[in-house]
Amino acid sequence: MSNNQIHAFCDDVLGDHDAVGLAELVRRGDVSSLELAEAAIARAQRVDEQLNAIQVPIFDKAREQARRPSQGTFAGVPSFIKDNTNVAGLPTRHGSRAVPPTPAHKDGAFTKQYLAQGFILLGKTRLPEFGFNCSTEFQHERPTCNPWHKDYSCGGSSGGSAAMVASGVVPIAHANDGGGSIRIPAACCGLVGLKTTRERFVMHELAKSLPVNVFCDGVVTRSVRDTAHFVAGAELYWRNLKLPAVGLVKGPGKKRLKIGLVYDSLTGQPCPQTRATMERTVALLEGMGHRTTEMHKPVKSSFVDDFVDYWAFLAFMTGKIGKRQFGGEFDPAQFDDFTRGLANRFRKRLWRLPLMLLRLKRTWSQYVQAIQEFDAVLTPVLGHVTPQLGYLGPNVPFEELIGRLMKYAAYTPLNNTNGSPAISLPMGMSREGLPIGIQLAAAHGAERTLLELAYELEQVQPWPRVGTTPAIDGQLAR
Repeated sequence: MSNNQIHAFCDDVLGDHDAVGLAELVRRGDVSSLELAEAAIARAQRVDEQLNAIQVPIFDKAREQARRPSQGTFAGVPSFIKDNTNVAGLPTRHGSRAVPPTPAHKDGAFTKQYLAQGFILLGKTRLPEFGFNCSTEFQHERPTCNPWHKDYSCGGSSGGSAAMVASGVVPIAHANDGGGSIRIPAACCGLVGLKTTRERFVMHELAKSLPVNVFCDGVVTRSVRDTAHFVAGAELYWRNLKLPAVGLVKGPGKKRLKIGLVYDSLTGQPCPQTRATMERTVALLEGMGHRTTEMHKPVKSSFVDDFVDYWAFLAFMTGKIGKRQFGGEFDPAQFDDFTRGLANRFRKRLWRLPLMLLRLKRTWSQYVQAIQEFDAVLTPVLGHVTPQLGYLGPNVPFEELIGRLMKYAAYTPLNNTNGSPAISLPMGMSREGLPIGIQLAAAHGAERTLLELAYELEQVQPWPRVGTTPAIDGQLAR
């Protein structure tokens, strides 16, 4: 193992099990919920000083909860919730010093759906300020590190959750996605990250007032079956009857699919290592009998500016309604430079708002038309390999940072504006020893297709994990 890796995998009751495996051990009585909680707490205490991924630890409460019987798909499995989602009795800071540490009066809507699956909650994980950045870095605090290499970004905005899962502290953790915030940290940390169809799960409070709802909740995991079981378990709590049920996907599908390929983003070509990972994934898919062909991009290059302007609109509105949303002690003067830069951008471009919103809403029909002859679409997750910490830090001058982000987070936002499902899978390794993710997207409501493809790729090329044999020259370890 490299000295730069940080992980907690060891010979305890958690072992290398995924969440489904741990839940089965609890059901059989081979291990207790308390034993799992204690092991996860010990792992967290061993590595988080270096990772800086936990915002609010509640280890004593977790022990109390683990002593009580629980029910659900993941009964007794330790987990975390991202700190932009309310948990009764805990503050929700959204990664920002501007938000007062006021305890939430009740669980958020998605928190209820999440905890109904029986998780033992260990605390809340870090995110960059309001989830606006694609790297979990802070202006006045230490960043959250990537378990694969402590000097590199773990992605964002669900970076704290991804670091906890990739490092082996827990097998599954809550994440959410407004422009790639599940898929980007999954790609950086070598995890499975599914962004579901819009409103597949109960609607998060943050999404209810958005003029274009780009937001969805989900999880990051180390196995496809954990993600599949989570989706099925969530449907047992509440299901959107306007969408086809996903049900429990247990393995690869039998149908051979037609898959569209998009190599280049609207902001340019992927880096050579990312393109090589795409090409190897295409070869794997074709070797399994699927048909692939390059397809036209669903939207015009103007989409980039429209999405960044929407990003800026959200930052501007956070400052405007923050006191109403977060309480009278909310202080926008505490915003980091990136949030402030976004808000300033919107002020200068406010006149674009009506047509920008109209164009973003139209991406739904544009995507439907573009994908109609395909069963799925394969793209990179990111424009280039995971950068070192500091490259995307909030203290980088705003115009320079936004330019970097437009080239980096170049593939994921479209699925947020059009509401379609997309999944990030770890299909390559960089020369620096960090994962490279690819993205599979599908038609609205077609999560089953994505999970079946993900199972198939996982079987033919099992995901690497931190602490195993290192990759060499960009190839996955065998």
